Amino acid sequence: MVKRIVILGSTGSIGKKTLRVIDALNSSLVARPVRSKSSTSNGTRGPSLEKEKTKYEIVALTAHSSVELLAEQARRYKPKFVAITNADYFEQLSSAVGDLDVEILSGPDSLIEIAQLDQVDIVLTAIVGAAGLPAVLAAAQAGRQLAIANKEPLVIAGELLTKAVRENGGTILPVDSEHSAIFQAMQAGSREEVSKIILTASGGPFRKATVEDMRNVTLEEALSHPVWDMGPKITIDSATMVNKALEVIEAHWLFDMPVERIEVLIHPESIVHSLVEFVDGSVIAQLGEPDMCLPIQYALTYPRRVAGLSKHLRLEEIGKLTFERPNLKTFRALPLGFEVVRTGGTAPVVFNAANEAAVQEFLAGKIKFVSIVELVEDCLNKHNVKTSVSLEELLEADAWARREVRTKVHKSIRA
Repeated sequence: MVKRIVILGSTGSIGKKTLRVIDALNSSLVARPVRSKSSTSNGTRGPSLEKEKTKYEIVALTAHSSVELLAEQARRYKPKFVAITNADYFEQLSSAVGDLDVEILSGPDSLIEIAQLDQVDIVLTAIVGAAGLPAVLAAAQAGRQLAIANKEPLVIAGELLTKAVRENGGTILPVDSEHSAIFQAMQAGSREEVSKIILTASGGPFRKATVEDMRNVTLEEALSHPVWDMGPKITIDSATMVNKALEVIEAHWLFDMPVERIEVLIHPESIVHSLVEFVDGSVIAQLGEPDMCLPIQYALTYPRRVAGLSKHLRLEEIGKLTFERPNLKTFRALPLGFEVVRTGGTAPVVFNAANEAAVQEFLAGKIKFVSIVELVEDCLNKHNVKTSVSLEELLEADAWARREVRTKVHKSIRA
């Protein structure tokens, strides 16, 4: 058996981890159980188990501007297609891989072309921001199995994306650790039997901080996550808890769950990745080491489980697991996220875009840490929300929010 994979954003953190997972899966050509017909002792035909080998084949890889790494990946994995979305790097990429039997695409629309390729089993998307959204929607409209690692597709266009998946027979497999955990836990029952879902959060570096403490946070402090090793933007989102607000929006669309049945708990050990409570009172949790390789692998091998890279959990070494409610005064982003879900329409895209722009300004040293969420809230207050919107209107709202944040920051600097 062969599973053909497209990776949108192969040179980023998730993309590189996905290739590591695929290397591990292919190195042993993982055996999986397959039901077949065989004779039983009483002469009837019944199911038995035999072994089938699964190979994971890379069909296409994409990057924005990381030409050298993309070329290195192309030489190693020999995809049929590579794409560089920044067309300025097309000649450089062509020179680097021109001797390979590979079709080279460039420009933003190349992602759409790749997402709609025939004979592809899984499109894994790991492109930060709104840039990959048209390609994700195109893949959904083509009925592809989507493994979504970045938050933007469901945050920005949850209604459009889930509708496209339903209408075209596609599937969404969450790669984000919390949503993968919920997805796995929900296998224990039907959606109608779910009472609520509980997203866990590490609490980041400021779990015990007060509102006053947050006013003096430095860039170095905000980038010092106690558990996860992530890029700067996602690390800042964890410190503000914007990441958890975005995950609430994702969970609402991904699991068709009313916001009133979504909760967030602080879990500093980051071992319980999320939980599902069923109507009978049972709570099913997914536990594991804080390692993205496990949710990536589960999305690739679903519905099967196989041995892989992830370290096995030793509960006796952990000793205890703790949970607490988040401080909503300190982490104002979290109640904002719930408000955004209730508002709907273009509110989520404005929330996300304003945050991205504000984080950029903080990383550049132009604003204080507390100003990130203040700018997001100000943007939401100014925005005239539209409902039942098209992709074009969502992207317009995204651009408006980014301009609004930059304009306000630059005015405050001049003042």
